[in-house]
Amino acid sequence: MHIVLVEPEIPANTGNISRTCSCTGITLHLVRPLGFSVDDKQLKRAGLDYWHLLDLHYHDSFEELRAKYPNGRFFYATTKAEKAHTEFTYGPDDFFVFGKETKGLPEELVMANLDTAIRIPLLPDARSLNLSNAVAIVVYEALRQQGFPNLI
Repeated sequence: MHIVLVEPEIPANTGNISRTCSCTGITLHLVRPLGFSVDDKQLKRAGLDYWHLLDLHYHDSFEELRAKYPNGRFFYATTKAEKAHTEFTYGPDDFFVFGKETKGLPEELVMANLDTAIRIPLLPDARSLNLSNAVAIVVYEALRQQGFPNLI
């Protein structure tokens, strides 16, 4: 599976997500511009000694990433989705796309992909979860559906 972070801003979140990907065998894609340097200490600290397990790819735009994986099935995490993340059946090659911490995904991207937009249920007055927590929730639901392949 694949996690895509579109223009992430907070190095500690990306570091935590990198660690989740490292521990589960999930590929991480970072779409530029990034809100931090990849040499950032917070980023490295959050990933600790798991960096050697990470399959990490950088892309200059989301369009570039989509062009590289034309047959990929993409799910877009947003609070604007009608369906919960648990209402879909996921496969081993799926992509889960998350937006930047302060704004989420671009509205035009969400509106163009409402049929595969997913949300994590929250209280009505809650704005959103922390990005790294949201990624972990979606990742583990997708892995659970597949029987936690290759994990012990």
